[in-house]
Amino acid sequence: MIPGPDPKSIDALYARLKSEAEANGYFLNPDVEFTKDLVRGLLVNEARYGYPNCPCRRATGVKAEDLDVICPCDYRDADLGQYDACFCGLYVSQRVAKGEKPAASIPERRPPKEERTKMREERESMEKEGAVGTRKLPLPVWRCKVCGYLCAREEPPEICPVCKAKKDRFERFM
Repeated sequence: MIPGPDPKSIDALYARLKSEAEANGYFLNPDVEFTKDLVRGLLVNEARYGYPNCPCRRATGVKAEDLDVICPCDYRDADLGQYDACFCGLYVSQRVAKGEKPAASIPERRPPKEERTKMREERESMEKEGAVGTRKLPLPVWRCKVCGYLCAREEPPEICPVCKAKKDRFERFM
């Protein structure tokens, strides 16, 4: 059994996430107790799997299969735009943060595992065949799967300068 995170760890991660969110135009759920429960879940999942899988989604334990739901998940921005909150409710729109609108539950946007596997296999096949892009660029283009940030360089950045997602959240775009 994995021991639960201590309150200081929860407070520290909460403060870091809040600071990073605000610095990048995002907002954490204003219900601090609820938000700290989600932060606790992120810490538990990080201890369990080695990465902060969304506490509201089942992890496979295989990081490559869970990259889309490592917090902040790939679906956060679309959920915020359509529903004013991400799936778990950690991130909310400015309207929710200001109390102008209540946070509500939203439908799951993540495709089923079979569909995700098929999409990944098709992308890998296209990359092997050279079908991605029609022109050879001097450097590969990397896209942050969380926020869409693009950069052309040999390797993706260690941390996305826009949303602070880690290097493994980037995909080769072209």
